[in-house]
Amino acid sequence: MKFSKKATLGLLFSLTLIVAGCGQKSASDANTASTGTSVPVETETAKLNVQVSFYPMYEFTKNVAGDLADVHTLVPAGMEPHDWEPTPQDIASIEKADVLVYNGAGMESWIDQVTGSLSNASLIQVEASKGINLLEGGEHEHHQEDSEATEHDHDHEHANEATTEEHDHDHDAEAEAEAGHDHDHGGLDPHVWLSPALAVKEVRNIEAGLAQAAPKHAEQFKQNADAYIAQLESLDQDFKAAVTDSKRKDFITQHAAFGYLAKEYGLQQVPIAGLSPEQEPSAAQMASVIDFAKEHQVKTIFFETLVSSKVSETIASEVGAKTAVLNPIEGLTEEEIAAGMDYISVMRQNLEALKLALNE
Repeated sequence: MKFSKKATLGLLFSLTLIVAGCGQKSASDANTASTGTSVPVETETAKLNVQVSFYPMYEFTKNVAGDLADVHTLVPAGMEPHDWEPTPQDIASIEKADVLVYNGAGMESWIDQVTGSLSNASLIQVEASKGINLLEGGEHEHHQEDSEATEHDHDHEHANEATTEEHDHDHDAEAEAEAGHDHDHGGLDPHVWLSPALAVKEVRNIEAGLAQAAPKHAEQFKQNADAYIAQLESLDQDFKAAVTDSKRKDFITQHAAFGYLAKEYGLQQVPIAGLSPEQEPSAAQMASVIDFAKEHQVKTIFFETLVSSKVSETIASEVGAKTAVLNPIEGLTEEEIAAGMDYISVMRQNLEALKLALNE
């Protein structure tokens, strides 16, 4: 029998009570109050215990925190995060943390259920995408390219309205599992980190959360954030310069991860699949992308590192194009980690790949 994600998480919460209860209190636990009011970590030696959901949140958080926090990533290296679910041990780690950093916008479909089960009322939760205008998932379809983007001021209440009133994704969990749609972003595109300009906003949100947890170090967090943001702003300027005089403005991607990047720089993303990279495109979708590639003489079909490239290769073979990597940076492979790659260097690889594809 196949269990739905909600049922699985429900079982995990029960097991977590046992796992968490058997653990010893950490230094961060000793600095929290039972009243639910955050008590900042202010000792000379204590570091913040920060749990982050997946790689981009780690990169941003580590650059802001520096040596003032131990930052741990929940999603393991090399694992695609869209359909990842926390284990009882992961939930126990969150329970003991001072700060939890996550992207939001539906990327972590488990977040509300997990945080709602915690007894650590002092946990500071940082939703990195808070305050960012979010794109609808459907806005990435190339057949809607003439429509104006509908944006949402991002807070939990509005996201819930969008989910219930506009997207109607409240299906029965078992039916979703049978249909292969167990993962759901709530109709919103969560991939904001792929726009360097929006990454700046995420870094500022993380800075604010860390400063709330350790006010004594607020100035150091700001200095660290400023230094990292300078790199992001340089990257942003390089992207702008690269696309200004490019021969074409469209590019075909394996899944709809690059909507924010495309919008930021006046490009058109043509995704083979939807917001989740493991979503299988229909025959009609495949045919539509093939027709687009032939009509616009697309010479490069992009694929990703953490999922199979079979679909991209099939389309490339059909239209006589080559394939290349455009990395959504949802995680690093073991090889990328060994090579010392990080968000900035991978984004610069993406920039070079786009420059080539847009000028063929």
